Amino acid sequence: MKRNLLSTMIGAAFALAAAGAQAQISDGVIKIGVMNDMSGLYADIAGPGSVTAAKMAVEDFGAARRGMKVEVIGADHQNKPDIGSNIARTWYDVDKVDAIFDVPTSSVALAINQITRDKGRAFINSGAATSDLTGKACSPNTVHWTYDTWMLANGTGSAIVKTGGDSWFFLTADYAFGHALERDTEAVVVKNGGKVLGKVRHPFPGTDFSSFLLQAQTSKAKVIGLANAGGDTINSIKQAAEFGITKGGQNLAGMLVFITDVHGLGLNTAQGLIFTETFYWDLNDGTRAWSKRFAAANGGKYPSMVQAGVYASVLHYLKAVEAAKTDDGTKVVAQMKAMPTDDPLFGKGSIRADGRKLHPAYLVEVKKPNESKGPYDYYKVRATIPAEQAFRPLNAGECPLVK
Repeated sequence: MKRNLLSTMIGAAFALAAAGAQAQISDGVIKIGVMNDMSGLYADIAGPGSVTAAKMAVEDFGAARRGMKVEVIGADHQNKPDIGSNIARTWYDVDKVDAIFDVPTSSVALAINQITRDKGRAFINSGAATSDLTGKACSPNTVHWTYDTWMLANGTGSAIVKTGGDSWFFLTADYAFGHALERDTEAVVVKNGGKVLGKVRHPFPGTDFSSFLLQAQTSKAKVIGLANAGGDTINSIKQAAEFGITKGGQNLAGMLVFITDVHGLGLNTAQGLIFTETFYWDLNDGTRAWSKRFAAANGGKYPSMVQAGVYASVLHYLKAVEAAKTDDGTKVVAQMKAMPTDDPLFGKGSIRADGRKLHPAYLVEVKKPNESKGPYDYYKVRATIPAEQAFRPLNAGECPLVK
């Protein structure tokens, strides 16, 4: 009788412990929302491919094997802060989404950043560039994973100035991302002894850049800095070629260029472009193996650094959820910062107090057509920028979380 009673009590205790552990995961489900531009000018750098990357991370983490139920959903913010904000609120309040990933378009990301903080969830950004996410707008609920405007400016801008490109004219997308990239690059140009001869801001998204490019051409600046991205960058470069700008002796600096842009432009047009990336599929055996798997699941298209960042950040997020035994956003982000990062795409790294993920960056040059061995064999790595140099110093960002 006593033995049966003891067995019953032990069984009940285990059941209560299991129920308590499960209760730490809201609704018993870890729900991940991937929000980005699914159909517009940033669809190739993020879009459905980011959803694919997130699902690959869930599978590679082995969530089911570990007894964790994880769901991945996606939505199109159409590059509009109001639409992105409405999706985020619905996801958090109605659909019980625990964490939002990706979110290119800095104006949308800054809005999601604040909503996530208010709701106590987690925001792991891969797609937006503004360095303000780890600066004045930093949040205990946000991690900025892949790249930012400070990194782009210091990687590309300083390299170009040091090799003679000391006079600049900026062609800038007229919203938060473009403004931040122009600001950060101008600071680097001036710091390294260069000067800015002029700047012009174009509508976002834009189609006709002719009048802006003519102003840049008239300025006689050695370098035309393209502080835009995606379709805007592609169209700027194509139209600059039509005007014979590079043939006239001026150089284009793509301040944010993705492998998908180079693929769209073709090597004849893109050859010689110099820019900074934090991921390239052909870096090592790990990046090659994963990228081939991704391409097979993504219609043959190889990953952008944004999509690679979604994969790596989802992987680290799930490790943190498991370690913290909760999907509470504030606690999980704290756990992500406490744990070193380690994945096959970005290698070993860390996340600082301001939410900045640290890893190396790469200054790359687009190959000439005769140097490429096939599709997506596009880059020559000119320099590796160590993690501690690639991103803004912790004490320089004015993040209120940094003491």
